Amino acid sequence: MIYEVLQIIADELNSYIGENNIDLTNIADVNSDSSGGTNTEISLSLINLQEEFTLKNTSNKYVGGTSVTYKNPRIYLNLYALFSVNKSSYAESLKSLSKVIAFFQGKKVFTQANSNYSNIDGAEDIKSFKFITELYTPSFEELNFIWGTLGGKQFPSVLYKITLVEIERVLIRDEGKVVSEYKNSMITNN
Repeated sequence: MIYEVLQIIADELNSYIGENNIDLTNIADVNSDSSGGTNTEISLSLINLQEEFTLKNTSNKYVGGTSVTYKNPRIYLNLYALFSVNKSSYAESLKSLSKVIAFFQGKKVFTQANSNYSNIDGAEDIKSFKFITELYTPSFEELNFIWGTLGGKQFPSVLYKITLVEIERVLIRDEGKVVSEYKNSMITNN
């Protein structure tokens, strides 16, 4: 679901801007001669992911009728997506960056009802989704570490935290019957 979430965002943002210049690209490879990287204008890169610990202890049993099914609990992730702009001029890069921020100011919640995801590979497997985006502002030190890790050349960019991306593998661990009757028999010794 990680790819699907990022592709949904890229497609929605491309529709909003009116151009097809946002690509899922590792920003470390942009303008890199040796790695065959692309020269894209706006790069969307996943730079980190984190498990949402507050939802870690959810129930792993599902009751339906008279049967109970045990599965491993779902994993909820927070994704950190970096939008980097690499246009021919710095002024144009800043204008595009403003459009990215304006898009997320107007649309923070993405669901299957308000998003177009029909052209994504595996879209038929997506039954429902909901994720929320919020602007994430790293400190100057964190920003230095991010760009140092990505190759050192800093582009105008913005970082968003995408919350509650749900990952669930449909794998049943065990099945059983619901307890429907309880008999209390007391044994006494005389």
